[in-house]
Amino acid sequence: MTNEALQNLIGSWFPNPEAGKVSEVEVVKVSETEDDSEEKPKAQEPVNPSLLEFTKEESQFLNIIVKPGQLHSLMSQLKSNEQTHFDYLFCLSGVDWGEELGVVYHLESTSHRHSLVVKVKTKDREDPRFDSVCDIWATAEFHEREVLDFFGIKFSNHPNLKYLILTEDWEGFPLRKDYVDEINMIVK
Repeated sequence: MTNEALQNLIGSWFPNPEAGKVSEVEVVKVSETEDDSEEKPKAQEPVNPSLLEFTKEESQFLNIIVKPGQLHSLMSQLKSNEQTHFDYLFCLSGVDWGEELGVVYHLESTSHRHSLVVKVKTKDREDPRFDSVCDIWATAEFHEREVLDFFGIKFSNHPNLKYLILTEDWEGFPLRKDYVDEINMIVK
């Protein structure tokens, strides 16, 4: 399946209720000279037909940005739908984008031979939390524990969410951009 076909199919699962509404055209006064003004309709940006955001981001894979509340539902559909059948989660990584923390999931369908990247983000750096996907892909269990260790991101409904690599008394999250360790950090 092509990236465009994947986007159309997956986007249809989360339709944007605002996309079907016809909005009024905004009229803006445009001044050609100080004395002469003319009213022209302002072009409105098209409304995304899906609640999901799709990009290619210099990647061969289609990228989807999903809101935290839709993450588990999307992931479940990506695996169970016969047309997508993303049965292989081959990478799950925590990311610190500066203002936002998030998780990036790389998925592949071993039967259809297509791949996809799903991203979820939150601005909540004090208590970042997303739904666990280890009930969908068992391999996510240890990846999510590693993300907890290094980014402090918690996963709701995880069967055994505890530190995997770091000790319970470790302070801070070493892969966050704001992490400071005066003893172990190498500063150039």
